[in-house]
Amino acid sequence: MEERRRNNRIKLTSTLLIKRLDCDTQESVEIEILDVSKSGVGFSCSKPLEIGAIYESHLRIWTQEVLHAFLEIVRIEKAADGFIYGAIFIGMPEMEASRIQLYDTINNLTQGK
Repeated sequence: MEERRRNNRIKLTSTLLIKRLDCDTQESVEIEILDVSKSGVGFSCSKPLEIGAIYESHLRIWTQEVLHAFLEIVRIEKAADGFIYGAIFIGMPEMEASRIQLYDTINNLTQGK
């Protein structure tokens, strides 16, 4: 499969609560983060989400801080226990995106990449 991300992916073990913005009912859904980069996030979820939909999220990162971000679903794959999604960050402040990039830089240096 051809790599389409513009930034390196970082694998995190975390959860994220997201809710659909354009519906009256806003059900929170727990997901598992598979990887994250400055421009987006990959995650798995047992509930079906819609491609092109924008969700509000609270992403818990490696420092246990929570980043508030909006995600647009751009890729969906069916998995045995649910779905795997690819999403891009919408309107993420540069300061928060830089925190993700900084972690990636430090991670690469410590692993000799």
